[in-house]
Amino acid sequence: MTTDKKDVTAATAYLIGVSKPILENCFDEQCHELLQKLYEDQNATAVRYLCKLRSSLFKKFSKTDTEIRYNLKNLDKLEWFDQDNIHKLEQWGFHIIQANIRAEKYLTDISVLINNCIDRCSSLFPDWLNWNYIKELFIIQNPERPGVMVREFEKYMGNISYYPFSMYINWTPESCGSLLYTDGKFLNIIYRQHGDVFTDNTKFRDAHEETKNNIYDFISCSSKAAIVVDCENSDVYKLYSVLKNLNQDELSKVEKIVLYDDSHTTEGWDWLEKFTRIPVEHVEADRVTGRKSLVDIKMTAGVCTDFYKNDITSFILVSSDSDYWGLISSLTEARFLVMYEYSKCGEAIKKALTEHGIYYCSIDDFCSGNIEELKKAVLFDILEKYLPDIIYLNGRELVKHIYDEARITAGDQEMDVFYKKYIKTLKLKIDNDGNFSIEISKS
Repeated sequence: MTTDKKDVTAATAYLIGVSKPILENCFDEQCHELLQKLYEDQNATAVRYLCKLRSSLFKKFSKTDTEIRYNLKNLDKLEWFDQDNIHKLEQWGFHIIQANIRAEKYLTDISVLINNCIDRCSSLFPDWLNWNYIKELFIIQNPERPGVMVREFEKYMGNISYYPFSMYINWTPESCGSLLYTDGKFLNIIYRQHGDVFTDNTKFRDAHEETKNNIYDFISCSSKAAIVVDCENSDVYKLYSVLKNLNQDELSKVEKIVLYDDSHTTEGWDWLEKFTRIPVEHVEADRVTGRKSLVDIKMTAGVCTDFYKNDITSFILVSSDSDYWGLISSLTEARFLVMYEYSKCGEAIKKALTEHGIYYCSIDDFCSGNIEELKKAVLFDILEKYLPDIIYLNGRELVKHIYDEARITAGDQEMDVFYKKYIKTLKLKIDNDGNFSIEISKS
């Protein structure tokens, strides 16, 4: 069983101006850290205040225009506008309050401000997402052109029940329930409205709470627990998605992660310890002959040593290799929990685990949409190795080589984003001694 994440929808809801009580009621349980980050982000908060102001102006357009025209009021004197938001925007350099202009001009000017600063929020959304589809929710094209804002006003007010939490976005309104209910629902609708399809459900779908609770219970019932990983038969990015999406306080009870590796596996394993709070031991099994890996033997010996010498009684075994059934069935005094990948694990080993009461789950079930920091670290590390010879390479072919070497599966769109953000923006630098270097723009 899996459940949909809400990271993308929480960020979108914040930016369009959904009220704080609704944000915390709908998103805080899953997205508490993200919301705290958004509250502290000035660019995100500026867009939020501008969008709130625009929605309020749409809703109170006639009343506002009447007050401006006949009672000489301005936005900073009308109670249906959040005055603290307006004052903060003015402090941040946004020229909101103006003299002698009507409500329609205010709508136009606020829309221009949103158009000009929405790109500053692109970093709040992952690279695997088509940023243009999100951006277009905020942008009104050519707002200064006669009739544009009138059409948006009529569309919004005529279909306001179809807008998320009644806040304005630039979309084709449709009856779909809550647009911002989950990332999966939101992405499917937004992509469809652009004639596109979002296909990678692993980016927003996470393991069910029951799966996570079984893992927490296994750790809690252990005097000492360790995670042991067969790097040859596991995907480093999928394992990191497990570590990233589990409760960090529960994971802190794990004694260590031991990576049993071979020189032929991806260098992503070298980076894992930099992105987890759990101590990591990296054991590389040297080959006696080029064709025969010794990882399974080394790992079996290591588990036995940890059990008999280091008093570790419980092991979370990350591998899809059925050969480890020999270890599990022989070391009967130890407790095991097995994590596997769907494409690599046969039914026979699952049946054996079930018959012996050993819990197992798939690392494929955990959300892979929030592990960008590890993927980028590996991609940048590989890119830096190519820099001395980069002048002789084709940029797009280089991206494919980097992803292949990092063993990251990605679609053309994701690789195109990497190409545009990090390859096309490479800069030639020269230091005070005249030495040239190439700089990667990682922001």
